[in-house]
Amino acid sequence: MSASLMASRDALYHPVAHIMLREQWEANYAADIEAILRLKQEKNAVILAHNYQTPEIFHCVADIRGDSLALARAAQTVDASTMVMAGVHFMAETAKLLNPDKTVLIPDATAGCSLAEGITADNVRTLKKRYPGVPVVTYVNSTADVKAESDVCCTSGNARHIVESLGVPRVIMIPDEFLARNIEAETGIEMLTWPAHCEVHERFTPQEIRQYRRLHPGVTVIAHPECPPDVLGEADHAGSTAQMIDFIDKTKPQKVLLVTECSMSDNLAALYPQTQFVRPCNLCPHMKRITLSNIRQALETMQTEVTIPEHLQRPARMAVERMLAI
Repeated sequence: MSASLMASRDALYHPVAHIMLREQWEANYAADIEAILRLKQEKNAVILAHNYQTPEIFHCVADIRGDSLALARAAQTVDASTMVMAGVHFMAETAKLLNPDKTVLIPDATAGCSLAEGITADNVRTLKKRYPGVPVVTYVNSTADVKAESDVCCTSGNARHIVESLGVPRVIMIPDEFLARNIEAETGIEMLTWPAHCEVHERFTPQEIRQYRRLHPGVTVIAHPECPPDVLGEADHAGSTAQMIDFIDKTKPQKVLLVTECSMSDNLAALYPQTQFVRPCNLCPHMKRITLSNIRQALETMQTEVTIPEHLQRPARMAVERMLAI
């Protein structure tokens, strides 16, 4: 290997050096990373990566990183002609809604979400008939046809702000039952919700959190609001993945338990080496469908392109844009 190539690889490896052996990185990831960086230039493409992506994606090839809200905001300002969503399908749909004239690719079209799959547009119409005049706030973890039936979208990071901005005593908040119940407890606003749950966060229990506290005295527990309310009751702090990062950045705890998807801890361990991350390793099988290999293939083949039926585009886009405007 030439000296210039070695220096280039040194720079590419550096962001994950704290959490990954060089030999592992070279053997499993280096070639794909170099190919992806070349293809991004050739195809005028950017990669948007959710906080739950694995470190070799999150730190080594992503141009924009963040939670659902950050990715939605960033999608509005992307100059590139092509976006590759290193996330799940509803995130790619949201990017396409906000960029109808750009090419949006998802490396694996089967990368779904238990929340998005947990409710249909017909279900929303039924709720609207049952509760006429009650505004519908829909979590972005939803399909375009569900968004199209909604008044406004929200994320876990801005849900309280969105709900309170409506100035009403009750709201239809879908599809995440636990998020709705947690926002109801914070605001006192009645939430009419739907029994869908995140398959990662619903598995956490209060007993599990208490056990981690016994094993790791002094640990700071930060829980995602998709967790059941009794789990949030055991936490020191609750927030979206972006809010988790902000909390760690400001407070710099010595030891942290992130009650969320496991790769989040891996990514933050690279950014905050002074903090010890205790890992309750619940993995999202949908996020893990995205790999360096299929990101590379997506850029090589320009597949799979995300499309949204024309009749859904305007109403779904309006629900997302209303959220971003609040």
